[in-house]
Amino acid sequence: MRIRLSHPTHATLATLLASAALGAAPLKAQTPAPDPNTAYSPALFADLTYRMIGPSRGGRVTAVAGHADQPGTFYMGATGGGVWQTTDYGHTWRNVSDGYFQTGSIGAIRLADSDPNIIYVGTGSDGIRSNVIAGRGVYKSTDAGRTWDFLGLREVGQIGAVLIHPTNPDLVYV
Repeated sequence: MRIRLSHPTHATLATLLASAALGAAPLKAQTPAPDPNTAYSPALFADLTYRMIGPSRGGRVTAVAGHADQPGTFYMGATGGGVWQTTDYGHTWRNVSDGYFQTGSIGAIRLADSDPNIIYVGTGSDGIRSNVIAGRGVYKSTDAGRTWDFLGLREVGQIGAVLIHPTNPDLVYV
């Protein structure tokens, strides 16, 4: 047996559904969002002063890397400032590349998934700009940036990516 609904039944059903939907949410005028510039009293910020938290020679940042096993430690590379390390979530930074790298221009930083102490850095920013500083190859640290070894590719110019095998940190693609 087949039940056939007439058009007035469809219209009645649609009207009931629409009424239920409108009745579920009370209608009211929208309240404007608070002005973000006046949401807090300026007196709360009266004792705050601007200060430089570094890095003092950072320049334009071109690479950032960290490791899940060391949540407060990050490495930052700049176009003319070298590689910087923080171990306190960015409150303080120290340069770890001065005296090792032949250039301050950094294009890539990668930490090994298997060992956060192993870091590879490709020098030379690969950004297309008129003021790009040429790189001088690839460097590796096995002690979290305390010392560095030059690995090669001195004449490449710009290195914008470094990939490390997940379980073999000696297998690296540049």
